[in-house]
Amino acid sequence: MAYAYDELYLRQARTSLARMLDYAVNDLGFELEDFWKLFLTSGVAKKFGEGDCSLIAGRSGVEIAYIVLENSGIPNQYIKPKYTSNRSKEYWTGWAIAWYQWKKGLSFEAITALVPISDIRALYNPYHEMDIRQFEDRLDEECNKTRCKK
Repeated sequence: MAYAYDELYLRQARTSLARMLDYAVNDLGFELEDFWKLFLTSGVAKKFGEGDCSLIAGRSGVEIAYIVLENSGIPNQYIKPKYTSNRSKEYWTGWAIAWYQWKKGLSFEAITALVPISDIRALYNPYHEMDIRQFEDRLDEECNKTRCKK
């Protein structure tokens, strides 16, 4: 399978997407679903998923959140991020979906059309303590169930 970007960038991409969601929800106060919708419609998700190096390796998650807001016509709030040692459910959600998107070569929009972002976050327990491949298998199952229903 041809990936959108080299595996060398995957760790940074996962961290950036994780931090973007964590910052948007826990610092800026957005609901996960609302910010995810902005991410998808702003054009940022498409560029990220295609491996735009200015996003996957050239920006922090906080900067990506600001790009999403700017592209969505929402004034930047410039709230100082709280870098806590604990990782939130939203952080894990971004980290996990970035892996799945890279591994499967699907768009973020296609993935969350089958399994909503809030359902992915709900997988935090127990999957945040497991190998990412177990999350991948579970999301494959969820995607296949949804396809069958349509």
